[in-house]
Amino acid sequence: MHVQPGSGIYFVFVAAVFFAYWASAGSRLLRLAVILLANYLFCARFGLFYVLLLPVCSSLDFLIGLGLMRAGRPPIRRVLVALSVGLNLSVLVVSRHMGVLLNRHGWDWIFPLGLSFYTFQSLTYTIDLYRRDGEGTTSLLSYLSAVTFFPTLQAGPITRVTELVKQLGARPALGRADGGRAFFLIGIGLLKKALIADYLAENLVNRVFDTPKLYSGAEVLIAVYAYSLQLYYDFSGYTDIARGSAMLLGIRLPINFDRPYASANVTEFWRRWHMSFSNWLRDYLYFSLPGVRGRIMPYVNLVITMLLGGLWHGVTWTFAIWGLLHGTALAATRGWLAWRGRPKQPASPWRHALAVGGTYHFVCLTWIFFRAGSVADAMTILGRIGSLTASFENVTALFAAVLLVGAGAMFAGKQWYALAMEWFAGRPFYVHAAALLLVAVAIQFLGGRGNAPFVYSRF
Repeated sequence: MHVQPGSGIYFVFVAAVFFAYWASAGSRLLRLAVILLANYLFCARFGLFYVLLLPVCSSLDFLIGLGLMRAGRPPIRRVLVALSVGLNLSVLVVSRHMGVLLNRHGWDWIFPLGLSFYTFQSLTYTIDLYRRDGEGTTSLLSYLSAVTFFPTLQAGPITRVTELVKQLGARPALGRADGGRAFFLIGIGLLKKALIADYLAENLVNRVFDTPKLYSGAEVLIAVYAYSLQLYYDFSGYTDIARGSAMLLGIRLPINFDRPYASANVTEFWRRWHMSFSNWLRDYLYFSLPGVRGRIMPYVNLVITMLLGGLWHGVTWTFAIWGLLHGTALAATRGWLAWRGRPKQPASPWRHALAVGGTYHFVCLTWIFFRAGSVADAMTILGRIGSLTASFENVTALFAAVLLVGAGAMFAGKQWYALAMEWFAGRPFYVHAAALLLVAVAIQFLGGRGNAPFVYSRF
Protein backbone atom coordinates (compact mmCIF):
# COMPACT_ATOMS: atom_id res chain seq x y z
CA MET A 1 0.00 0.00 0.00
CA HIS A 2 1.52 3.32 -1.11
CA VAL A 3 0.29 5.77 1.53
CA GLN A 4 1.95 8.81 -0.06
CA PRO A 5 0.61 12.02 1.54
CA GLY A 6 -1.53 13.73 -1.07
CA SER A 7 -2.51 10.47 -2.77
CA GLY A 8 -6.02 9.07 -2.84
CA ILE A 9 -5.00 6.13 -0.67
CA TYR A 10 -3.58 8.52 1.92
CA PHE A 11 -6.89 10.32 2.28
CA VAL A 12 -8.80 7.04 2.52
CA PHE A 13 -6.32 6.13 5.26
CA VAL A 14 -6.84 9.47 7.06
CA ALA A 15 -10.62 9.09 6.78
CA ALA A 16 -10.47 5.62 8.34
CA VAL A 17 -8.25 6.90 11.16
CA PHE A 18 -10.58 9.88 11.64
CA PHE A 19 -13.70 7.77 12.13
CA ALA A 20 -11.96 5.19 14.35
CA TYR A 21 -10.33 7.92 16.44
CA TRP A 22 -13.49 9.90 17.12
CA ALA A 23 -15.50 6.73 17.69
CA SER A 24 -13.11 5.95 20.56
CA ALA A 25 -12.66 9.56 21.73
CA GLY A 26 -14.22 8.82 25.12
CA SER A 27 -11.52 6.27 26.01
CA ARG A 28 -7.94 7.48 26.27
CA LEU A 29 -6.63 3.91 25.96
CA LEU A 30 -8.61 3.14 22.79
CA ARG A 31 -7.84 6.55 21.31
CA LEU A 32 -4.09 6.11 21.72
CA ALA A 33 -4.31 2.53 20.44
CA VAL A 34 -5.98 3.79 17.24
CA ILE A 35 -3.22 6.38 16.76
CA LEU A 36 -0.47 3.83 17.39
CA LEU A 37 -1.96 1.34 14.94
CA ALA A 38 -2.31 4.11 12.34
CA ASN A 39 1.29 5.15 12.92
CA TYR A 40 2.67 1.68 12.27
CA LEU A 41 0.42 1.08 9.28
CA PHE A 42 1.80 4.33 7.86
CA CYS A 43 5.34 3.20 8.74
CA ALA A 44 4.85 0.04 6.69
CA ARG A 45 5.09 2.05 3.46
CA PHE A 46 8.72 2.91 4.23
CA GLY A 47 10.02 -0.63 4.52
CA LEU A 48 10.25 -3.71 6.71
CA PHE A 49 12.90 -1.98 8.83
CA TYR A 50 10.38 0.51 10.18
CA VAL A 51 7.84 -2.12 11.16
CA LEU A 52 10.33 -4.38 12.95
CA LEU A 53 13.00 -2.11 14.42
CA LEU A 54 11.25 1.21 15.00
CA PRO A 55 9.15 -0.11 17.93
CA VAL A 56 12.32 -1.51 19.49
CA CYS A 57 14.21 1.78 19.14
CA SER A 58 11.24 3.75 20.44
CA SER A 59 10.86 1.45 23.45
CA LEU A 60 14.55 1.81 24.31
CA ASP A 61 14.25 5.60 24.16
CA PHE A 62 11.18 5.37 26.40
CA LEU A 63 13.18 3.36 28.96
CA ILE A 64 16.00 5.91 28.79
CA GLY A 65 13.39 8.61 29.36
CA LEU A 66 12.15 6.78 32.47
CA GLY A 67 15.72 6.65 33.71
CA LEU A 68 16.18 10.39 33.14
CA MET A 69 12.94 11.12 35.00
CA ARG A 70 14.20 9.18 38.04
CA ALA A 71 17.95 9.82 37.98
CA GLY A 72 19.19 12.77 40.00
CA ARG A 73 22.97 12.43 39.70
CA PRO A 74 24.45 14.37 36.72
CA PRO A 75 26.92 11.61 35.67
CA ILE A 76 24.11 9.07 35.33
CA ARG A 77 21.96 11.56 33.43
CA ARG A 78 24.83 12.30 31.02
CA VAL A 79 25.34 8.59 30.36
CA LEU A 80 21.64 8.09 29.68
CA VAL A 81 21.31 10.99 27.24
CA ALA A 82 24.53 9.89 25.51
CA LEU A 83 23.01 6.42 25.07
CA SER A 84 19.92 7.95 23.47
CA VAL A 85 21.93 10.14 21.10
CA GLY A 86 24.19 7.23 20.17
CA LEU A 87 21.23 4.89 19.61
CA ASN A 88 19.32 7.30 17.38
CA LEU A 89 22.30 8.43 15.34
CA SER A 90 23.49 4.83 14.87
CA VAL A 91 20.07 3.77 13.58
CA LEU A 92 20.01 6.78 11.26
CA VAL A 93 23.49 6.13 9.83
CA VAL A 94 22.94 2.38 9.41
CA SER A 95 19.53 2.82 7.79
CA ARG A 96 20.84 5.40 5.35
CA HIS A 97 23.90 3.49 4.23
CA MET A 98 22.17 0.11 4.16
CA GLY A 99 19.21 1.67 2.37
CA VAL A 100 21.42 3.02 -0.40
CA LEU A 101 23.25 -0.31 -0.73
CA LEU A 102 20.11 -2.47 -0.79
CA ASN A 103 18.30 -0.07 -3.11
CA ARG A 104 20.85 -0.92 -5.81
CA HIS A 105 19.76 -4.56 -5.62
CA GLY A 106 16.02 -3.88 -5.45
CA TRP A 107 15.78 -4.70 -1.74
CA ASP A 108 14.85 -1.20 -0.59
CA TRP A 109 11.71 -2.67 1.05
CA ILE A 110 13.95 -3.87 3.89
CA PHE A 111 15.63 -0.58 4.82
CA PRO A 112 14.16 2.89 4.28
CA LEU A 113 16.31 5.64 2.79
CA GLY A 114 15.11 8.24 5.28
CA LEU A 115 14.70 8.09 9.03
CA SER A 116 15.76 11.61 9.91
CA PHE A 117 12.54 13.19 11.05
CA TYR A 118 11.78 10.34 13.43
CA THR A 119 15.33 10.63 14.81
CA PHE A 120 15.02 14.37 15.36
CA GLN A 121 11.65 13.99 17.02
CA SER A 122 12.83 11.15 19.25
CA LEU A 123 15.88 13.11 20.40
CA THR A 124 13.74 16.07 21.48
CA TYR A 125 12.24 13.85 24.17
CA THR A 126 15.36 12.54 25.87
CA ILE A 127 17.30 15.81 25.52
CA ASP A 128 14.37 17.80 26.93
CA LEU A 129 14.17 15.41 29.89
CA TYR A 130 17.94 15.66 30.39
CA ARG A 131 17.67 19.45 30.47
CA ARG A 132 14.53 19.21 32.65
CA ASP A 133 12.70 21.16 29.96
CA GLY A 134 9.38 19.34 29.73
CA GLU A 135 7.36 16.60 31.40
CA GLY A 136 7.91 12.98 30.48
CA THR A 137 5.40 10.15 30.52
CA THR A 138 5.35 6.79 32.26
CA SER A 139 2.96 5.36 29.65
CA LEU A 140 4.65 3.42 26.86
CA LEU A 141 1.49 3.63 24.75
CA SER A 142 1.38 7.40 25.11
CA TYR A 143 5.05 7.76 24.17
CA LEU A 144 4.90 5.43 21.16
CA SER A 145 1.79 7.18 19.85
CA ALA A 146 3.53 10.55 20.03
CA VAL A 147 7.04 9.76 18.79
CA THR A 148 5.76 8.04 15.63
CA PHE A 149 2.74 10.31 15.02
CA PHE A 150 2.11 9.63 11.34
CA PRO A 151 1.45 13.17 9.99
CA THR A 152 4.93 14.25 11.15
CA LEU A 153 6.84 11.04 10.45
CA GLN A 154 7.84 11.49 6.82
CA ALA A 155 8.90 15.14 6.63
CA GLY A 156 7.87 16.94 9.79
CA PRO A 157 7.13 19.48 11.02
CA ILE A 158 9.46 18.33 13.79
CA THR A 159 7.44 18.53 17.00
CA ARG A 160 8.61 18.12 20.59
CA VAL A 161 7.44 14.72 21.79
CA THR A 162 6.58 16.15 25.22
CA GLU A 163 4.11 18.49 23.49
CA LEU A 164 2.59 15.69 21.41
CA VAL A 165 2.24 13.48 24.50
CA LYS A 166 0.33 16.28 26.21
CA GLN A 167 -1.99 16.88 23.25
CA LEU A 168 -2.67 13.21 22.54
CA GLY A 169 -3.40 12.57 26.20
CA ALA A 170 -5.98 15.35 26.49
CA ARG A 171 -9.65 14.81 25.63
CA PRO A 172 -9.89 15.83 21.94
CA ALA A 173 -12.30 18.40 20.56
CA LEU A 174 -13.08 19.35 16.97
CA GLY A 175 -15.45 22.18 16.15
CA ARG A 176 -16.80 23.03 12.71
CA ALA A 177 -14.33 25.90 12.36
CA ASP A 178 -11.34 23.65 13.10
CA GLY A 179 -12.66 21.11 10.61
CA GLY A 180 -12.90 23.88 8.02
CA ARG A 181 -9.34 25.02 8.76
CA ALA A 182 -8.14 21.43 8.39
CA PHE A 183 -9.84 21.05 5.00
CA PHE A 184 -8.44 24.43 3.92
CA LEU A 185 -4.88 23.40 4.82
CA ILE A 186 -5.22 20.06 3.04
CA GLY A 187 -6.70 21.67 -0.08
CA ILE A 188 -4.05 24.41 -0.22
CA GLY A 189 -1.31 21.83 0.33
CA LEU A 190 -2.57 19.74 -2.58
CA LEU A 191 -2.73 22.78 -4.87
CA LYS A 192 0.78 23.85 -3.88
CA LYS A 193 2.16 20.40 -4.60
CA ALA A 194 0.35 19.46 -7.81
CA LEU A 195 -0.36 22.74 -9.58
CA ILE A 196 2.86 24.60 -8.80
CA ALA A 197 5.68 22.40 -7.45
CA ASP A 198 5.17 19.37 -9.69
CA TYR A 199 4.34 21.50 -12.74
CA LEU A 200 7.54 23.56 -12.41
CA ALA A 201 9.62 20.42 -11.84
CA GLU A 202 8.23 18.49 -14.81
CA ASN A 203 8.21 21.32 -17.33
CA LEU A 204 11.68 22.81 -16.89
CA VAL A 205 13.50 22.31 -13.58
CA ASN A 206 14.27 18.59 -13.84
CA ARG A 207 15.35 18.80 -17.47
CA VAL A 208 17.65 21.77 -16.91
CA PHE A 209 19.34 20.34 -13.82
CA ASP A 210 19.77 16.96 -15.55
CA THR A 211 21.32 18.39 -18.75
CA PRO A 212 22.17 22.09 -18.23
CA LYS A 213 24.40 22.28 -21.31
CA LEU A 214 21.34 21.92 -23.57
CA TYR A 215 19.76 25.16 -22.33
CA SER A 216 20.55 28.85 -22.66
CA GLY A 217 21.84 30.91 -19.76
CA ALA A 218 18.47 32.63 -19.39
CA GLU A 219 16.61 29.30 -19.30
CA VAL A 220 18.99 27.93 -16.69
CA LEU A 221 18.53 31.04 -14.55
CA ILE A 222 14.75 30.76 -14.84
CA ALA A 223 15.03 27.08 -13.85
CA VAL A 224 16.95 28.08 -10.71
CA TYR A 225 14.23 30.58 -9.80
CA ALA A 226 11.63 27.91 -10.56
CA TYR A 227 13.43 25.39 -8.35
CA SER A 228 13.37 27.82 -5.43
CA LEU A 229 9.58 27.99 -5.79
CA GLN A 230 9.23 24.26 -6.46
CA LEU A 231 11.03 23.41 -3.23
CA TYR A 232 9.03 25.95 -1.24
CA TYR A 233 5.64 24.85 -2.57
CA ASP A 234 6.51 21.15 -2.38
CA PHE A 235 7.69 21.29 1.23
CA SER A 236 5.17 23.82 2.53
CA GLY A 237 2.46 21.85 0.71
CA TYR A 238 3.45 18.72 2.61
CA THR A 239 3.44 20.68 5.87
CA ASP A 240 -0.05 22.01 5.15
CA ILE A 241 -1.35 18.49 4.48
CA ALA A 242 0.33 17.20 7.65
CA ARG A 243 -1.06 20.04 9.77
CA GLY A 244 -4.52 19.60 8.28
CA SER A 245 -4.47 15.84 8.85
CA ALA A 246 -3.43 16.32 12.48
CA MET A 247 -6.04 19.05 12.99
CA LEU A 248 -8.77 16.60 11.98
CA LEU A 249 -7.68 14.61 15.03
CA GLY A 250 -7.69 17.68 17.27
CA ILE A 251 -3.87 17.98 17.25
CA ARG A 252 -2.07 21.26 16.51
CA LEU A 253 1.30 21.06 14.73
CA PRO A 254 3.67 24.04 14.44
CA ILE A 255 3.81 26.32 11.41
CA ASN A 256 6.88 25.49 9.31
CA PHE A 257 7.09 28.31 6.74
CA ASP A 258 6.44 32.05 6.88
CA ARG A 259 7.13 33.66 3.47
CA PRO A 260 10.86 32.82 3.67
CA TYR A 261 11.85 34.52 0.40
CA ALA A 262 10.60 37.85 1.78
CA SER A 263 13.50 37.83 4.28
CA ALA A 264 15.90 40.77 4.40
CA ASN A 265 18.92 38.69 5.52
CA VAL A 266 19.94 35.06 5.92
CA THR A 267 19.27 35.03 9.67
CA GLU A 268 15.70 36.10 9.00
CA PHE A 269 15.44 33.51 6.23
CA TRP A 270 16.20 30.72 8.69
CA ARG A 271 13.58 32.07 11.07
CA ARG A 272 11.03 31.66 8.26
CA TRP A 273 12.24 28.57 6.32
CA HIS A 274 11.66 25.05 7.66
CA MET A 275 11.20 26.63 11.05
CA SER A 276 10.93 23.38 13.02
CA PHE A 277 14.26 22.18 11.54
CA SER A 278 16.09 25.47 12.15
CA ASN A 279 14.70 25.57 15.70
CA TRP A 280 15.92 22.00 16.23
CA LEU A 281 19.40 22.88 14.97
CA ARG A 282 19.48 25.90 17.28
CA ASP A 283 18.06 24.25 20.41
CA TYR A 284 19.60 20.79 20.21
CA LEU A 285 22.83 21.28 18.24
CA TYR A 286 24.04 24.89 18.31
CA PHE A 287 23.41 25.39 22.05
CA SER A 288 25.07 22.03 22.77
CA LEU A 289 28.37 23.08 21.19
CA PRO A 290 31.13 24.49 23.45
CA GLY A 291 31.87 28.20 23.63
CA VAL A 292 28.39 29.37 22.68
CA ARG A 293 28.77 32.40 24.98
CA GLY A 294 32.29 33.32 23.88
CA ARG A 295 33.40 36.02 21.44
CA ILE A 296 34.62 33.89 18.52
CA MET A 297 33.12 30.44 19.03
CA PRO A 298 29.48 31.47 18.41
CA TYR A 299 30.47 32.34 14.83
CA VAL A 300 32.41 29.10 14.42
CA ASN A 301 29.50 27.15 15.89
CA LEU A 302 27.10 28.68 13.37
CA VAL A 303 29.27 27.36 10.54
CA ILE A 304 29.60 23.94 12.21
CA THR A 305 25.85 23.73 12.83
CA MET A 306 24.93 24.53 9.24
CA LEU A 307 27.65 22.24 7.87
CA LEU A 308 26.17 19.37 9.88
CA GLY A 309 22.70 20.46 8.77
CA GLY A 310 23.87 20.21 5.18
CA LEU A 311 25.46 16.80 5.68
CA TRP A 312 22.22 15.58 7.28
CA HIS A 313 20.64 15.87 3.82
CA GLY A 314 23.37 13.63 2.41
CA VAL A 315 27.10 13.06 2.86
CA THR A 316 28.10 14.75 -0.41
CA TRP A 317 30.22 17.75 -1.35
CA THR A 318 27.18 19.57 -2.72
CA PHE A 319 25.30 19.41 0.58
CA ALA A 320 28.49 20.30 2.47
CA ILE A 321 28.97 23.40 0.31
CA TRP A 322 25.30 24.31 0.76
CA GLY A 323 25.69 24.10 4.54
CA LEU A 324 28.99 25.99 4.57
CA LEU A 325 27.55 28.80 2.46
CA HIS A 326 24.61 29.23 4.81
CA GLY A 327 26.76 28.90 7.92
CA THR A 328 29.23 31.50 6.66
CA ALA A 329 26.39 33.85 5.71
CA LEU A 330 24.77 33.44 9.14
CA ALA A 331 28.08 34.17 10.87
CA ALA A 332 28.73 37.19 8.64
CA THR A 333 25.22 38.53 9.23
CA ARG A 334 25.58 38.13 12.98
CA GLY A 335 28.94 39.90 12.93
CA TRP A 336 27.61 42.73 10.77
CA LEU A 337 24.58 43.29 12.99
CA ALA A 338 26.76 43.20 16.13
CA TRP A 339 29.17 45.77 14.65
CA ARG A 340 26.49 48.07 13.24
CA GLY A 341 24.15 47.86 16.20
CA ARG A 342 20.37 47.99 16.18
CA PRO A 343 19.10 50.55 13.61
CA LYS A 344 17.29 53.53 15.12
CA GLN A 345 14.57 53.46 12.47
CA PRO A 346 13.26 50.93 9.92
CA ALA A 347 15.05 50.69 6.58
CA SER A 348 13.59 52.69 3.72
CA PRO A 349 11.39 50.72 1.28
CA TRP A 350 14.03 50.68 -1.46
CA ARG A 351 16.77 49.58 0.94
CA HIS A 352 14.53 46.83 2.32
CA ALA A 353 13.64 45.69 -1.21
CA LEU A 354 17.36 45.60 -2.08
CA ALA A 355 18.08 43.50 1.02
CA VAL A 356 15.25 41.09 0.21
CA GLY A 357 16.42 40.76 -3.39
CA GLY A 358 20.02 40.16 -2.35
CA THR A 359 19.03 37.55 0.23
CA TYR A 360 16.76 35.75 -2.23
CA HIS A 361 19.49 35.56 -4.87
CA PHE A 362 22.01 34.28 -2.33
CA VAL A 363 19.56 31.55 -1.30
CA CYS A 364 19.00 30.69 -4.98
CA LEU A 365 22.77 30.36 -5.40
CA THR A 366 22.88 27.85 -2.55
CA TRP A 367 19.90 25.95 -4.01
CA ILE A 368 22.02 25.22 -7.09
CA PHE A 369 24.38 23.12 -4.95
CA PHE A 370 21.44 21.63 -3.04
CA ARG A 371 19.78 20.40 -6.26
CA ALA A 372 22.77 19.58 -8.47
CA GLY A 373 23.95 15.99 -8.66
CA SER A 374 27.60 16.96 -8.18
CA VAL A 375 29.85 19.97 -7.73
CA ALA A 376 30.78 19.69 -11.41
CA ASP A 377 27.09 19.90 -12.36
CA ALA A 378 26.65 22.94 -10.11
CA MET A 379 29.61 24.67 -11.74
CA THR A 380 28.20 23.85 -15.18
CA ILE A 381 24.91 25.49 -14.19
CA LEU A 382 26.73 28.57 -12.91
CA GLY A 383 28.75 28.65 -16.12
CA ARG A 384 25.63 28.50 -18.26
CA ILE A 385 24.09 31.38 -16.30
CA GLY A 386 27.30 33.36 -16.79
CA SER A 387 27.21 32.76 -20.54
CA LEU A 388 24.40 35.37 -20.78
CA THR A 389 22.76 33.55 -23.71
CA ALA A 390 19.12 34.56 -23.94
CA SER A 391 17.01 31.95 -25.72
CA PHE A 392 13.57 31.28 -24.18
CA GLU A 393 12.25 28.57 -26.52
CA ASN A 394 11.83 26.06 -23.65
CA VAL A 395 9.91 28.48 -21.43
CA THR A 396 6.23 28.36 -22.40
CA ALA A 397 3.71 31.09 -21.64
CA LEU A 398 1.89 28.76 -19.22
CA PHE A 399 5.13 27.97 -17.40
CA ALA A 400 5.89 31.69 -17.07
CA ALA A 401 2.36 32.28 -15.76
CA VAL A 402 2.67 29.52 -13.13
CA LEU A 403 6.07 30.90 -12.11
CA LEU A 404 4.72 34.45 -11.72
CA VAL A 405 1.59 33.35 -9.87
CA GLY A 406 3.71 31.21 -7.53
CA ALA A 407 6.10 34.09 -6.86
CA GLY A 408 3.27 36.56 -6.34
CA ALA A 409 1.43 34.28 -3.92
CA MET A 410 4.62 33.66 -1.93
CA PHE A 411 5.64 37.33 -1.68
CA ALA A 412 2.09 38.58 -1.01
CA GLY A 413 1.17 39.62 2.50
CA LYS A 414 0.15 36.77 4.79
CA GLN A 415 -3.02 38.55 5.90
CA TRP A 416 -4.92 37.32 2.84
CA TYR A 417 -4.04 33.73 3.71
CA ALA A 418 -5.36 34.04 7.26
CA LEU A 419 -8.50 35.84 6.06
CA ALA A 420 -9.16 33.19 3.41
CA MET A 421 -8.73 30.39 5.95
CA GLU A 422 -11.10 31.99 8.45
CA TRP A 423 -13.68 32.73 5.75
CA PHE A 424 -13.52 29.13 4.54
CA ALA A 425 -13.67 27.79 8.11
CA GLY A 426 -16.96 29.59 8.63
CA ARG A 427 -18.69 28.00 5.63
CA PRO A 428 -21.03 24.99 5.93
CA PHE A 429 -19.64 21.48 5.53
CA TYR A 430 -21.05 21.07 2.02
CA VAL A 431 -18.94 24.06 0.92
CA HIS A 432 -15.83 22.39 2.36
CA ALA A 433 -16.64 19.13 0.56
CA ALA A 434 -17.38 20.90 -2.74
CA ALA A 435 -14.13 22.88 -2.50
CA LEU A 436 -12.06 19.74 -1.97
CA LEU A 437 -13.83 18.10 -4.90
CA LEU A 438 -12.95 21.09 -7.09
CA VAL A 439 -9.34 20.84 -5.92
CA ALA A 440 -9.25 17.16 -6.90
CA VAL A 441 -10.72 17.94 -10.34
CA ALA A 442 -8.27 20.80 -10.88
CA ILE A 443 -5.34 18.57 -9.99
CA GLN A 444 -6.60 15.83 -12.29
CA PHE A 445 -6.80 18.14 -15.32
CA LEU A 446 -4.15 20.77 -14.59
CA GLY A 447 -1.65 19.16 -12.25
CA GLY A 448 1.58 17.37 -12.95
CA ARG A 449 1.72 13.86 -14.31
CA GLY A 450 1.45 11.03 -11.79
CA ASN A 451 1.98 11.35 -8.04
CA ALA A 452 5.55 12.57 -7.63
CA PRO A 453 6.94 11.99 -4.13
CA PHE A 454 7.58 14.99 -1.92
CA VAL A 455 11.16 16.23 -2.21
CA TYR A 456 11.92 15.91 1.51
CA SER A 457 10.51 12.38 1.74
CA ARG A 458 13.92 11.09 0.62
CA PHE A 459 15.63 12.65 3.64
